[in-house]
Amino acid sequence: MIIDMPDTTANDVNRRLVRLRDEGGAVALGRVLTLVVLADERDVEEAVATTNDASREHPCRVIVVAPTQDGTGARLDAQIRVGGDAGASEVVVLRVSGPVLDRCDTLVMPLLLPDAPIVVWWPREAPGDPAADPVGAMAHRRITDTTAVQDPIGMLRSLPTVSKPGDTDLAWARVTLWRALIAAAVEQPPFEPVHSVRVEGEVRHTSLHLLAAWLGERLGATTTIVPVDGAEAITKVVLQRKDGDIVLDRPDGRVVTITQPGKPERRISLPIRKLNEALIEELRRLDPDEVYEGVLAKGLPLVQVEGAA
Repeated sequence: MIIDMPDTTANDVNRRLVRLRDEGGAVALGRVLTLVVLADERDVEEAVATTNDASREHPCRVIVVAPTQDGTGARLDAQIRVGGDAGASEVVVLRVSGPVLDRCDTLVMPLLLPDAPIVVWWPREAPGDPAADPVGAMAHRRITDTTAVQDPIGMLRSLPTVSKPGDTDLAWARVTLWRALIAAAVEQPPFEPVHSVRVEGEVRHTSLHLLAAWLGERLGATTTIVPVDGAEAITKVVLQRKDGDIVLDRPDGRVVTITQPGKPERRISLPIRKLNEALIEELRRLDPDEVYEGVLAKGLPLVQVEGAA
């Protein structure tokens, strides 16, 4: 069910949600968090579809805030989606114009679930300091996506200087399975130290940089990113050791082949993670990610890009 509320207020939207709950059309009591999405208008429907998928594992109230440029001055047009149009969540889409855009925190406050964690997600461009943003300052977790911004490498390089506990990035969630496979391979005998690491793939895909940074920090090894023309994401990881390399090769973006000395070759399904899968991964934890914080602060400075000036 979709309910349109043109030229309204946040308090009126909240009263309508309460009435829907009382009438039995929507139940908010089982929601585990409030997910605030600060999106561009072009990303609204994709963001709603993604949160609908995520809500099946993490029931939540979703508040999507999108600016409009309709020339009508200060105005709020709202839309409430429940039932089959909202997955296992309640979705409130707020299209905002005028000066209220500068204080989105006051707009979403009346709609927050009481005593529930708040997560903020920027599907595309994000503020330079997410924790200093008025909405980001209210949140327990702040999710950016450096893979979707106009200048992914520039944004990634800026994160270590502004990162606060609770910040995370969907590019980090996209390498969780890579990290698990690499850790399992390194822990197999012979237990030799890794002296250098090579990560190959699309150099503008920030997951390469975060994976290389994690490996460099954890292994104390020289880490190099090797650009691959035509790649979509990570295509190969090579862990170089004295008596033989560990190689994880995924040229097609679907199946990774793992080879290492003294072991039979293994092939494991490892498709490039979709947006909904990355968001679901990040919503599984609401506490600060200390490993990610360490990767930003200590690992990124260790990463070199082959051919970079």
